[in-house]
Amino acid sequence: MQQYGRKTTTPRRQDGRQRGFSLIELLIVMVILGLLASLVGPRMFGKLGMAKQKTAKTQIEMLMSALDSYRLDVGRYPSTQEGLEALVQNPGVEGWNGPYLAKAVPNDPWGRPYYYENPGQHGEVDIYSYGADGQPGGDGEDADVNSWE
Repeated sequence: MQQYGRKTTTPRRQDGRQRGFSLIELLIVMVILGLLASLVGPRMFGKLGMAKQKTAKTQIEMLMSALDSYRLDVGRYPSTQEGLEALVQNPGVEGWNGPYLAKAVPNDPWGRPYYYENPGQHGEVDIYSYGADGQPGGDGEDADVNSWE
């Protein structure tokens, strides 16, 4: 088989061996990549934490909207004992016309269930999550996310 055009060959040293990268050159490149990752990584993880906060706030707003639909049909919000599960499964009340959520009640972005209280301390009903640390209070990603703020 005959090939036309430019002949491609691997560059060779004068002594006949193939050229390549030395171990030192590879190590320098790896150190530079490690430094770049250490500068960019923390910034990206900080944005991930704030994205979870925004997700929790959006989910709480969605749950509040579903609770309003439940209230229009039943005439009241679910009790604390009935909980948010009343949005997907009839707790045995007259007028229930659900499910009011397309899927099961979601957990917060940190994998824990949302807290629900009726009557609420800040409104007719309260829905809240304790954030990444699972404890009341906190700052940043550990801050509480709730329906009244």
